[in-house]
Amino acid sequence: MNKSLKHLAIIPDGNRRWARKHKLQAWLGHKQGTVKLNDIGEAAIKHGATYITFWASSVDNLTKRSKTEVHYLLQYFYELLADPDTWAHIKKYNVQVRVLGRWKELVNHAKLDDAISQMEEASHKHSKAYLTILLGYDGKEEMLAAVNQVSGKGPVTEAALRRSMLTGYLPDVDMVIRTGGEPHWSAGFLMWLSANTQLYFTDTLWPDFGPRHIAEAFKEYSRRERRLGK
Repeated sequence: MNKSLKHLAIIPDGNRRWARKHKLQAWLGHKQGTVKLNDIGEAAIKHGATYITFWASSVDNLTKRSKTEVHYLLQYFYELLADPDTWAHIKKYNVQVRVLGRWKELVNHAKLDDAISQMEEASHKHSKAYLTILLGYDGKEEMLAAVNQVSGKGPVTEAALRRSMLTGYLPDVDMVIRTGGEPHWSAGFLMWLSANTQLYFTDTLWPDFGPRHIAEAFKEYSRRERRLGK
């Protein structure tokens, strides 16, 4: 039985509730939440993860929330990518970074686009760990696009469908962590890669989530038995 947690996916919920709890504007919750990514990524790699997939925003987040909140969310994300500390982490742990999603067509943020391009180009030969950031991502949209791409080209096989998926190059997800105390799924998040995943829900709001919580999640994963239908 394989107990190694190699692909960790994270749904970082609770930024706005954290802000309300501290009597702050919603976007300041995003600021506090964004700065967690380096420490969380470092902790996950130290515990053995090779692939880390982080859902930075959904399509709905970018299209249905106020322009002010979206502006600050993207600005904080830009600041994270431009931060020398982030570059130091990427270099230290030999992390390849990819950002996937529809953010370019949904929002206008040239500085963020440039920062993403620079990070991807600078890290594309890194091979110890792989960080995928989903920005303007919807799992239902991903699956529909993949089905449309393979339809009419003969039998639709698992392999063909996976090759057509935005995230199809990634291995199956071993565990999904969702913070924030609301144990539900959203927008078909990584629906294909998470078909057999372990789910880990915590009441901790994302801005309060840290390396200690990552250690607890990995420990919980090691205790679970994955029968996979057997």
